[in-house]
Amino acid sequence: MSSVMKTPTAGASSSAPVAHNAVPPPPTTPGTRASRIAPHSHIKGLGLNAEGFAATDSAGFIGQNAAREACGVVVDLVKSRKFSGRALLLVGPPGTGKTALALAISQELGAKVPFCPMVGSEVYSTEVKKTEVLAEAFRRAIGLRIKETKVVYEGEVTELTPTESENPLSGYGKTVSHVVVGLKTVRGTKQLRLDPSIYEAILKEKIQVGDVIYIEANSGAVKRVGRSDAYASSYDLESETYVPLPKGDVHKQKELVQDVTLGDLDAANARPQGGQDIMSVMGSLVKSGRTEITEKLRREVNRVVKGYVDQGVAEVVPGVVFIDEVHMLDIECFTYLNALLESPMAPTVVLATNRGNALVRGTTDIYAPHGIPVDLLDRCLIVRTTPYEKDAIAKVVQLRANVEGLKLGDGVLERLAQKGHESSLRYALQLLTPASILATIAGRKQIELEDIDEMGELFLDAKTSADTISQHQHSEVS
Repeated sequence: MSSVMKTPTAGASSSAPVAHNAVPPPPTTPGTRASRIAPHSHIKGLGLNAEGFAATDSAGFIGQNAAREACGVVVDLVKSRKFSGRALLLVGPPGTGKTALALAISQELGAKVPFCPMVGSEVYSTEVKKTEVLAEAFRRAIGLRIKETKVVYEGEVTELTPTESENPLSGYGKTVSHVVVGLKTVRGTKQLRLDPSIYEAILKEKIQVGDVIYIEANSGAVKRVGRSDAYASSYDLESETYVPLPKGDVHKQKELVQDVTLGDLDAANARPQGGQDIMSVMGSLVKSGRTEITEKLRREVNRVVKGYVDQGVAEVVPGVVFIDEVHMLDIECFTYLNALLESPMAPTVVLATNRGNALVRGTTDIYAPHGIPVDLLDRCLIVRTTPYEKDAIAKVVQLRANVEGLKLGDGVLERLAQKGHESSLRYALQLLTPASILATIAGRKQIELEDIDEMGELFLDAKTSADTISQHQHSEVS
């Protein structure tokens, strides 16, 4: 390939091959910012019908019908609080949708249910113990929905006027003496004269005229609910959450619901806020590393939470812990997992692995299915995922192309499906974006077969790479 690269001219054919390392043309809209597309952004749920059977290519899920139906049964068990003390184990080769199934389970459970994903290798930290990392993950996956009835001032902001006065401590500058806030509801309006500290909270929440807020009468805490739907026809730079105008009076009793996790409560009590002086601030910067939370503190938090639950003020919402590559855990972690599953407030545990019969880490002679000790394996409901067929691979590739806004030329989908069938689904998907860049450099608006062929020459799949290395090793030995 020549070292001198030429960009295509306007009169050149759009199908002419272009060197892969040519300089791309400048973007037409430099002011726009491209958003990152996650690998599983197309997954919206398990895609089951009312009877619990997998619908064809529904909710962004392609294939794996048996696994989706099994996970649907697990979702029903979790919702009915009948899955405690057990775990779900997803087993299958790489690239068969295990992570997608776990994300679909979290989508089915709802946005308010905590979902805490992690990888088995995350437990190996130099700052905290392995069992502490697991305990933190479990605590972050247990939600607490706190309901309180408070006296608040709620409404749409119609006026926000700070009043300044001379600073008594200095002859220079002024200070805010009070702030006047006007609130409007369906029933009427009210003008409030508030303390300067509340004005600081208003500035922190970035509240402006037209926002719907509420101010707690006792603590003075300010919360922005959203933008009034009366402004929904206006064009804002950022997307807003529009809410209707509050009903009733401005001054009212309101039931507030706050969602936190036990991990949040542990962290808040383990790192109490110090003073506002410079030494306290510098000390917090120096001590920014992770600290272990003692079991005594967790028992105290559990005691307080149990009191709230008994009073009917709070409700425990068990979430989901997803541990991918679970075979990377060692025997100490597996033993601790057994204890965590038996705890009274245990979340739903979803495990995933692509190993067969393997050595249990931390041992020298214990081999077990999937590298998991048999005593923990007995607690698991095992769901198998199968490799995708060629037609299913073509559907997944087309779906991802639609999500990423890519156009495929004639024969491209079949070529990518063939490459995915011969190597892996992930390899076929990974060729999409580089091929689109190559097509853009060539001045085309869609990916052609020549782009896929050149990407296949530039980027090897795992099987080809392994065969190449083994051939080099044999040649060196000979």
